[in-house]
Amino acid sequence: MTRLLTPSAFEPRGKRPPPDRIPWKRLWSVRHAGLVERAYGLFERALFAAAPLMKRIGFERLERPVAAVERVVKGALFDCRMCGDCVLQATGMSCPMNCPKGLRNGPCGGVREDGNCEVYSQMPCVWVKAYEGSLRMRAGARIAEIVPPTNHALKGSSTWLSLARRRTAAHP
Repeated sequence: MTRLLTPSAFEPRGKRPPPDRIPWKRLWSVRHAGLVERAYGLFERALFAAAPLMKRIGFERLERPVAAVERVVKGALFDCRMCGDCVLQATGMSCPMNCPKGLRNGPCGGVREDGNCEVYSQMPCVWVKAYEGSLRMRAGARIAEIVPPTNHALKGSSTWLSLARRRTAAHP
């Protein structure tokens, strides 16, 4: 029996592909994308309100503990890969980093007729689910926006702190 390796450039070399299972975390967040979008909006407002305090404490000092909390929360909700540059609000609450090909701007040409992934036939295509999730969101039209490629230097860092940093830089 030949063991397959994950073809994704994002995952470490030699990491095994996910087992043939229903990715319930991703499916839940997509099915409830409207609710998750509203909850994230509330969280973002709280994050922006706390940004000046975080700046006083020091973003560098907060990076490890905040990233650890973010990894647990977003891992549970979205099967997050901690790319450090989250685009969930533009992808129907479906993390594009779960795509084996690491595509951040729509599906490849190999989506199967049943909506499953070309690489892992038992896995629903991340981008089919992203589109479904976007239909449930107020800002669902953002799925048509082009998102920049992943900055791999940010892998493992907190997107939450990055947002707070940008907020304090824009509103000193």
